[in-house]
Amino acid sequence: MTVVQRPWWKDGVVYQIYPASFKDSNGDGIGDLNGIISELDYIRSIGIDVIWICPMYDSPQVDMGYDIRDYQDVYAPYGTLQDMERLISETHDRGMRIILDLVVNHTSDQHKWFQESRSSKDNPKRDWYIWRPARYIDGERKPPNNWVGNFTGSVWQWDDHTQEYYLHLFCPEQPDLNWENAETRQEIYKSAMEFWLERGVDGFRVDTVNMYSKGQMLDAPVTDPSSEWQFAGYQYCNGPRMTEFLSEMNAVLEKYDAMTVGECPNTPDMKRVLQYVSAKEKQLNMVFQFDVVDVGQGPYKFQTTPRNWTLPQFKRAIARTQDLIRLPSDGWTTVFLENHDQSRSITRFTSDAPEHRVAGGKMLALMMAALSGTLFIYQGQEIGMTNFPESWDMSEYKDVDSTNYYKMVAQRTKDDPAALAAAKASLQHLARDHSRVPISWSTAPNNGFSPSDSIAVPWMRPLEDANVCNAKQQQSDKNSVLAFWKRILKVRKEWNDLLVHGEYDDLDTEHPDLFCFSKTWKGKKAVAVCNFTDEVQKLEFPSTVRDAKKELLVSSVDDNTEGGLRAWEGRIYLLA
Repeated sequence: MTVVQRPWWKDGVVYQIYPASFKDSNGDGIGDLNGIISELDYIRSIGIDVIWICPMYDSPQVDMGYDIRDYQDVYAPYGTLQDMERLISETHDRGMRIILDLVVNHTSDQHKWFQESRSSKDNPKRDWYIWRPARYIDGERKPPNNWVGNFTGSVWQWDDHTQEYYLHLFCPEQPDLNWENAETRQEIYKSAMEFWLERGVDGFRVDTVNMYSKGQMLDAPVTDPSSEWQFAGYQYCNGPRMTEFLSEMNAVLEKYDAMTVGECPNTPDMKRVLQYVSAKEKQLNMVFQFDVVDVGQGPYKFQTTPRNWTLPQFKRAIARTQDLIRLPSDGWTTVFLENHDQSRSITRFTSDAPEHRVAGGKMLALMMAALSGTLFIYQGQEIGMTNFPESWDMSEYKDVDSTNYYKMVAQRTKDDPAALAAAKASLQHLARDHSRVPISWSTAPNNGFSPSDSIAVPWMRPLEDANVCNAKQQQSDKNSVLAFWKRILKVRKEWNDLLVHGEYDDLDTEHPDLFCFSKTWKGKKAVAVCNFTDEVQKLEFPSTVRDAKKELLVSSVDDNTEGGLRAWEGRIYLLA
């Protein structure tokens, strides 16, 4: 019998690194590539197979490196091209793989391509970006449509020099590339992909992967009457030529056996998602669906109140992403709760109270390890880092998404104190800034992020709780969040077929406090049960598995636990 070899990326555990906040090796207050290299053994010790490096390219850093000035060079404070080549080599030497962020929906406005494009209307690169004439309403100049940008305001920026608007779905300093132009696409593949694949990179996390084909760019429906600019995610995502563009991209990647995981927002139609990740369609290996991390967000993300979600909503979101691999599907899926665009999962989905944060971190680790698909962990998640405290004022928020939102509320409400307090409360819960504070490595000055003799202040304020949450202490503490992550990842690998590839079924979607789901693989079955409350809960199994003989495989609290589920406890049982 022929054994079909599974692609390497299906069984891998990926660790995401945000370079600025990982580790500062030279004392300038900014994390760097040599800092990453210095902790590769730590990363491998967790049970990691793949590291993903957020943008480390040359950039003006308007949007933390997602505004790229040169795809073939490195942002100087992070290091050099030679440092990057050494990181690739040192990662491979430890038996791990490395993927990079591929940001090719847009560039920086300082990229040489855009500098040429905006120089004149007849420049050969004019059509490499998306330019449109103004429209005039009652004699007043207006942008070509009413789309709102991802960071508030219009997606169109007027260019005085050539008297036209250019499109930027994100910051004005991030003009969108014109994927309709075949010459542009070929240069993207060459300079942003093949340049790094030739240097040994094993694949890419593909930023905003479903935005390349913009469609007709008509006005979006009015969903916010108080604003001139309207949500247009369903207009500019998943356009008519996406299949063609991704197939072209995949043809390049296939030559290198490189993996892709695409960022896929604004795609509620799961049939469309399945088309992206279907093996026979040859577009992407997998995508990040945002169903789970969007739970509790408002229509405009921050327009909500903290903990504005229910456990049944959370479970239904998980089911949508897990069902991507339900047979006869030939697709694949991902498991994640944190990344550089999310706040910390312990704060959002459990409790960051001192008496609960460790239990919450372990329970979420168990839940994630029991879900099917490629597992992604974000730096600091493995030690149970939480959001920064409410006592920090707005000066600690550095992210353009956060500061733009706060300014917008101030402007719309004429600095109404109640509105600003509500805005800060939502940011304290959901802002991207929380995942971007430096990692707490130890109780040394600046939490060990910078060398002990450094006099530079870290670019973001380190957390104040390193005395109870730091990597050095947790490496020798068998009861720590880190120790449990190491243990549960071993369990996941030992029961790989069942936990990574098994079919998921939610056994009691409407239960308000317990999350109970089964995993099935060729007659084998496991059941996971998680207590999403801060109180002891009676252990009740749904009728479909109630009478089955159960063997406790692992508990996030104590393997020998019997009786009720303790606060924020998770367990996995094998069914006979």
